[in-house]
Amino acid sequence: MNSDQFEGMWKQLKGSAKQRWAKLTDDDLTAISGKKDVLLGRLQQRYGYTREQAEKEADAWASASRKDLDALDEKSTSAYAGRKT
Repeated sequence: MNSDQFEGMWKQLKGSAKQRWAKLTDDDLTAISGKKDVLLGRLQQRYGYTREQAEKEADAWASASRKDLDALDEKSTSAYAGRKT
């Protein structure tokens, strides 16, 4: 996932990030504000990851989260289409 996509989805992903990485504080999440490089730096800082480890973790999490968001979007689109007006 590229940085622009990551930043665009950040508001939806923030809660999931807090669940995945409990050592990230609310201040960390605010500072990250969708910037992938900042997330990677905070993961390195809080968890002692190398840059490569942090990137691998972030990409795996973002990919899984995106699939969850896509599934929710598909579900709500289907529900909306099935409603009578």
